[in-house]
Amino acid sequence: MIVYRPIGVIHSPFKNVRGIPIQPRAAEGVEGVVEIFPEYVEGLKDLEGFSHIILLYHLHLVENYRLLVKPYMDDELRGVFATRAPARPNPIGISVVRLVK
Repeated sequence: MIVYRPIGVIHSPFKNVRGIPIQPRAAEGVEGVVEIFPEYVEGLKDLEGFSHIILLYHLHLVENYRLLVKPYMDDELRGVFATRAPARPNPIGISVVRLVK
């Protein structure tokens, strides 16, 4: 069994799945806050030298998954792994975001 411990929480203006853009380009100008738990703050040392960071996160609003999905603006069923659909067997998301401060 693989077990991960959260090291923080991402706070964003998106409060439900329906309002979240499917492509990062559609969220341009949107800012969020990454709150790192105190016991992991030391690991942020030297991060200020970077323009972007990679966030891995648990898609906690996804309740069930399907192996075949109909992507936005597509009429055909596709395999979930060929899409950006969040409802997947392991609800893990990834984003490259600009580091503001």
